[in-house]
Amino acid sequence: MNPLALGKRGGKVLGRYRWLAGFAANPLAMAGAIVVGGLCLVALLAPWLAPYDPQAIDTWHILEAPSSAHLLGTDSLGRDCLSRLIYGSRISLLVGVVSVGIATSIGTVLGALAGFYGRWVDTLIMRLVDIMLCFPTIFLIMAVIAFLQPSIWNIMAVIGLTGWMGVARLVRAEFLSLRQRDFVLAARISGASSLRIAFHHILPNAIAPILVAATLGVGGAILTESALSFLGIGVQPPTPSWGNMLTEGKDNLEIAWWLSVFPGLAILITVLGYNLLGEGLRDALDPRSRQG
Repeated sequence: MNPLALGKRGGKVLGRYRWLAGFAANPLAMAGAIVVGGLCLVALLAPWLAPYDPQAIDTWHILEAPSSAHLLGTDSLGRDCLSRLIYGSRISLLVGVVSVGIATSIGTVLGALAGFYGRWVDTLIMRLVDIMLCFPTIFLIMAVIAFLQPSIWNIMAVIGLTGWMGVARLVRAEFLSLRQRDFVLAARISGASSLRIAFHHILPNAIAPILVAATLGVGGAILTESALSFLGIGVQPPTPSWGNMLTEGKDNLEIAWWLSVFPGLAILITVLGYNLLGEGLRDALDPRSRQG
């Protein structure tokens, strides 16, 4: 092979993965990646990590403080809090990933159509976005959930269907910036269809901000699910969720502090981890976003 061609190929490969070096050099981003990776491992290995059945009732060990037998104590039914916290990570991860997947898919399609076609298509979609943004998200979700049976599937669907507006505006802005580039004009000249240009040529160049928005959105979705479960309209007992664990902790706050502290810390660390990961990806994929 021609050494010059080989050198060019190597340069392209290095340029393509250069953002990984920038990401690895950011200690906060790496901390976020470790937290998110740890959460995924805990959720995946929950049956092997949990020392007890998270729904097993033990009336002989009700509201026991943290000890060697129960590292994070027990609740008002004698259930092991550590086991429930570990299994609760599955709920948080599932809700975060699925609901953000729904929101990102809807937002990407609508934002792409608005930014690519413009005119009345753009006007119609953006006015729909404005209408959706007029309603406070948490109250809109609560209103919808009030007419549905509380379940994890309904929670994921409602969070996803009410959280796509930010992604749509972001994708629209990216398409407005990219649709006049030379590679798009070349694709038009070659006879490519509008949908092929939009989703095969432009969309891959807008993936980076979409990925960042999705990562940041997972933390918000987990926080929303926890708030709904805390209010009693989210994941229903006896299924362990960090939100409904906080509800029980509220009822026994004066005599069992551990019921509130450990689920609260789990939510705090998880949301912080996703936010740090998202910020790190943003800085690595778009160096212009760095300040200072």
